[in-house]
Amino acid sequence: MRLALAALYVLGFAVIALAAKAPTHHSMRGESMGNAHVAVVDDKEAIYYNYAGLSQINRLGNYSKRPEQGYYPRNFFGDARVNLGGAGPFENYFSTYNVAKDLQKLYQRVHKAAEDTGIDENELLMDTLSTHPELVHKINGYDHKYLTMKLKMDAELAVRGFGGAIWVDASVAPYLDGGLVLPFIGVDTFYVDAVIQGGFSIGFTNNFSVGMGLKAAKRHKVEVITVDILNYSSLQDTLDDRYHDAADHIFDSKSLSFGLDFGILYQLTREIRVGASLRDVYFKDLAGDTITPNLSVGINYSPRFFNKNTAYARKFNVACDFVDAINSEKNYKVLSHLNFGLEVEQTLLAWPGYNNEIRALSLRLAGGFKGGYPSAGVSLEVLHLVTFEFTTWAEELGYFTGQDEERIYMGQVSIGF
Repeated sequence: MRLALAALYVLGFAVIALAAKAPTHHSMRGESMGNAHVAVVDDKEAIYYNYAGLSQINRLGNYSKRPEQGYYPRNFFGDARVNLGGAGPFENYFSTYNVAKDLQKLYQRVHKAAEDTGIDENELLMDTLSTHPELVHKINGYDHKYLTMKLKMDAELAVRGFGGAIWVDASVAPYLDGGLVLPFIGVDTFYVDAVIQGGFSIGFTNNFSVGMGLKAAKRHKVEVITVDILNYSSLQDTLDDRYHDAADHIFDSKSLSFGLDFGILYQLTREIRVGASLRDVYFKDLAGDTITPNLSVGINYSPRFFNKNTAYARKFNVACDFVDAINSEKNYKVLSHLNFGLEVEQTLLAWPGYNNEIRALSLRLAGGFKGGYPSAGVSLEVLHLVTFEFTTWAEELGYFTGQDEERIYMGQVSIGF
């Protein structure tokens, strides 16, 4: 145990580099409980948070394999899922729409007044703003208004000891500017991350396991695009250029970056697990970005009295993680590295006598804090085949918690078993 922790510590600090965001898989279960998941990892999420957790599949809830943890809801075979999800800051959508309407009225009044008085429209607009500072404040609320949108697609397979996934995370961040003369729209960032990864875990004892994984990642980014009325005609040419640039390099193996993930998991008592992981140890830059590895440690408490391994199974977890310990370039405050969450999963409809093998309807509720910002989620699983999930969390756009929050709302549909 000490040797494994020492290895993670040494390897983590041997690869310190300038901070850059690694490709991020948005796990609906993990994000809903504050992304505190390093020591939870009792299903396919082990692929993304801690490969050592793959050893728990078909062991938790299995009295013959792990008697002291037989009270857990049982996962017999593992997980095979295909997921499709999308997200966006809906609060920003509504507020931007309201501000845009107010600005439209302002420009219409100025235009009409210019026609009636014969005064230059720009001059009249400036005079209006100078005598009505509240209008300047209104325009400032419109300037650089981000409307980030995200898309995720995943194909996952996890069985005891092995797991892998192919997934895509895409994000586009258009923004709006009121402008003193001419409103315009721009795209500040646009990227698509595609990742294929796989790994394994080895349980040395009933309580201690280690895991390791390999991943190949590809990132495509687009430079800033600005569009207004004056250059609107060139928009099609700009988009065509970006499309061909992406299509020409999508299968270029030279732009692939390979990385490693490491993890350990230890069952301290029948109710408490601790874990540590070092993820995203890339061997070269990813589309020009030097990736800082993510060193995280966590603890999970799952009280025996609240868990139930029967036809109407119940699962309860409380977890806390200290994440991204190496990265001090951004989110340098302690709270920014701290994640906390809890979840309750209850089978509502099942066939008695089959334990957790045939679940007709299962509900999961979760909440927590990710980097100081609240998160929450709900999941409904039907016949263990189709799952509907909705999660909200926040990401920090500034340098510390509380500076510039961007709240994300994501919905996802999963099909599998």
